[in-house]
This record gives sequence, C-alpha cells and structure tokens, in this order.
Amino acid sequence: QVQLVESGGGLVQAGGSLKLSCAVSGSRRSINDMGWYRQAPGKRRELVATITSGGRINSADSVKGRFTISRDNAKNTVYLQMNSLKLEDTAVYYCNAHIPSGFGSEYDYWGQGTQVTVSS
Repeated sequence: QVQLVESGGGLVQAGGSLKLSCAVSGSRRSINDMGWYRQAPGKRRELVATITSGGRINSADSVKGRFTISRDNAKNTVYLQMNSLKLEDTAVYYCNAHIPSGFGSEYDYWGQGTQVTVSS
C-alpha cells in the first residue's frame, strides 16, 4: 500500500519561511514525477511545482524565485522550501507522486494535505 505522508505545514507571518516534506512509502518501483499542489478555500487545486526523477523542475509563475522544490530519491522524499511567504500562499498543500504500474502506465498518488496559513 503506497502512502504519502506530508509534514511541515503551519502558521507563519508574511515574509517568513516554511519547509514541507513528503515521504512516500510502500512503493516497489522507482517514483517518476513528484510534486506539490495547493488548494485555497473556494478555489481549484493548482500546481505549485513538480520535479522529475532526474531533477527537472516545473513551477508556477506565482512561486518562482520564492519556492524551491527538491527530492531525495534514496529516501523517496520530496521537499518544498517556501520563502518570502505571502498571504495568498495560504492553502492546503498536497503532495503528489507518479509511480509506474509495470504495464506502461502510471498510478497517481496523493497525500492527505497539510495546511499552510500565512498571517499579516
């Protein structure tokens, strides 16, 4: 049973920093893309950043220069370092992992979400 466990969310003042972690357990195969998404109240879930197994990164324009995604393949863990946080970064942040099925497709797994609240 594959599980994604997130940690590191919380309450922070605007301009502050937080680091999210997401550890994937139970996978028998190497993990392909990993990433972070977020969903604010009343809004759709949106991409924050993704990273391939080789380290290729894609990130939303709204977080470029402030957020950094990284991963440790040996630990099956993805991180999101968030600096210069803004009020509009307040959301539930979800970890995502794509794991090969062994049949030419991928399974798409999600964490339970961790709340990030930025206060003024």
